[in-house]
Amino acid sequence: MPDQRDTYTHGHHDSVLRSHRRRTVDNSAAYLVPYLRPGLRVLDVGCGPGTITLDLARRVAPGVVVGIDNDLAPLGEARAEARRHGVSNVSFAVADVYKLDLATVEPSIDATVEPSIDSDDAFDVVHAHQVLQHLSEPVAALREMRRVCRPGGVVAARDVDCAAMAWYPPQAGLDHWLELYRRVARDNRGEPDAGRRLLAWARAAGFSEITCSATTWCFATPEERAWWGSLWADRVTSSALAAQAVDRNHATRDDLEHIALAWRRWAEHDDGWFAALHGEVLCFP
Repeated sequence: MPDQRDTYTHGHHDSVLRSHRRRTVDNSAAYLVPYLRPGLRVLDVGCGPGTITLDLARRVAPGVVVGIDNDLAPLGEARAEARRHGVSNVSFAVADVYKLDLATVEPSIDATVEPSIDSDDAFDVVHAHQVLQHLSEPVAALREMRRVCRPGGVVAARDVDCAAMAWYPPQAGLDHWLELYRRVARDNRGEPDAGRRLLAWARAAGFSEITCSATTWCFATPEERAWWGSLWADRVTSSALAAQAVDRNHATRDDLEHIALAWRRWAEHDDGWFAALHGEVLCFP
């Protein structure tokens, strides 16, 4: 069973999954591409609905990929997408990143995979996208990811740095949104400014050979603004983030509606631009 020490700030409302479904290796893990090749065994930590996981599976076939999440909610969708696209070298399971001792996982389609993750050195690549920022003990998680990665393999992590987000034109409501999000995330013992800390966390986890990089998501076309602005307007009023903000007296429902309106105004502005900086580390056991 997954460890219950952490709370996922966003939850799995559709406004959250709409963002996750758009993620691919190219737009969210391009720094890892040089280390992917056919035949590798890959563990994708915090896989959510599995779009990155399936992309990894296509790239390493006939190698196998195991996607794990600490919540069952998005895994049904991940398995369905594997079936729909005929990706046969992938499996998904609920698991605990702090204790990767699951012996078997359920295959997503009728296929022969060998998904055991109960031993040291089980994988060539261990990957986590937007996961460490939500953990109360990211260094402990990296140590466990290191344990199941074989010598000569790679542990890869990418996380946003919320304090480095930037947008135009100025919107007081978005200032309030960022302040609120960082407060709720830290209430959950997460670190919303994780991107800048990845190197320090990797070193604390015992890695000595580490390659660092940074990339951004940028939303500036009318279509990108409409997508990004609408999902955040929905997320700030309807997701787990909204419930936590109200229940803990960080915001009222009226406050959240004002933030949602600011997102919609930003999205409709012809000059609207938003960038989210991400830190990345490649760690070599």
